[in-house]
Amino acid sequence: MDKVSRSVVLRTIKPSFVGNSIGNIILRTALTENIMEPYLRYLHTYLSVSGPHLGYLYSSNILFNGGLWLMKKLKGILCVHQLTFADDPDIRKTFLYELCKHKTLENFRNIILLSSNQDGYVPYHSARIEMCPAASGDHSKKGKVFVEMLNECLDQIRAQSSEHRVFMRCDVNFDISMQGKNLDTIIGRAAHIEFLETDVFAKFIMWSFPDLF
Repeated sequence: MDKVSRSVVLRTIKPSFVGNSIGNIILRTALTENIMEPYLRYLHTYLSVSGPHLGYLYSSNILFNGGLWLMKKLKGILCVHQLTFADDPDIRKTFLYELCKHKTLENFRNIILLSSNQDGYVPYHSARIEMCPAASGDHSKKGKVFVEMLNECLDQIRAQSSEHRVFMRCDVNFDISMQGKNLDTIIGRAAHIEFLETDVFAKFIMWSFPDLF
């Protein structure tokens, strides 16, 4: 792997990643693998599309939370337990908490976080990696853990780099009025899937900031 990392070809490319929804968690997890270590210094742009980076500790969507609860009880899906911090009795030993401690963000030259306040599937603050009102007033262990995770991520973004790092939070407002009232709009799924079905915002970012790609 050392030979690969020193190769001229690798030095001339700019590895960039685009993650959508839970794909962002998979992507960041992959970056913690030893096989990726030689490539980390060359990482260029990371575009996160509605990623639940801070999990669902403070999700305000009651209907969606109910669905997650049913999935945990009836199907026992591991990723649902991980996203809701139910995979270990000690919250500081959970998968997402440990992931935030890994340096998965600081090697990127550019980091763009796309989010939408209309998206009911991913908490707004989680997609933007920022503080939320519920956590700021929570002095319990859960609140402290959330702040620790948030600071771990922000410290990576603020870490010194050999090159200037670009960090942007971008909000997207979808016109879903034509869809009327249906299950997708009620539970917030409509805006979540619009990220995949509407590519105008992605093209706008690429045209506006060509140096990032």
